[in-house]
Amino acid sequence: MYFMGTNLIQLPSDIPRPLDDGQADHLWGAAFPSVKLLSTDGATVATDSFKNGRYIIYCYPMTGRPDVPLPKGWDSVPGARGCTPESLMFAQHYAELKNLGFMVYGLSTQSQEYQREMVERLHLPFPILSDSNLLLTKALMLPTLIVEGQTLLKRLTMVVENGVIRKVFYPVFPPDKHPEEVLYWAKHAGRG
Repeated sequence: MYFMGTNLIQLPSDIPRPLDDGQADHLWGAAFPSVKLLSTDGATVATDSFKNGRYIIYCYPMTGRPDVPLPKGWDSVPGARGCTPESLMFAQHYAELKNLGFMVYGLSTQSQEYQREMVERLHLPFPILSDSNLLLTKALMLPTLIVEGQTLLKRLTMVVENGVIRKVFYPVFPPDKHPEEVLYWAKHAGRG
């Protein structure tokens, strides 16, 4: 059972590692679809704008809130725990990624309002996109899991360059170290 006040920043040492189930294999080289997503900065982001430029889109199941208990058994779901630490580490590396020419977005199926609270609480320097209508999730056939009746994204990161998914990180583990992995890729393989 989970209680309010769960430490969302520190990962338990025994969270299970997600396995590569092949559910993201089809994303490599795929054209990024055109959908409209609500953003925590109040804008609507039309993803057809991704046809120009370089984007890092990290997908995660859900962010917890200090005043709301986590779903029962959350820590035992492979890949579920760690959205807050992952977001904080992307924020820490945001300036470097931006200097390398990448725009960063977080993405979940949570509502824009729910995500806005997290962005403000964590002082994230980039927006989070809401796919609460599952438009992008269905268009890309993103890997999902069902928790307490909600469709949530499995944790993965896509690098989109000029409208094409050039790189996919999946599965992601551990989530708090993953932004460093993305930054390393961006510095080396992600050039040009």
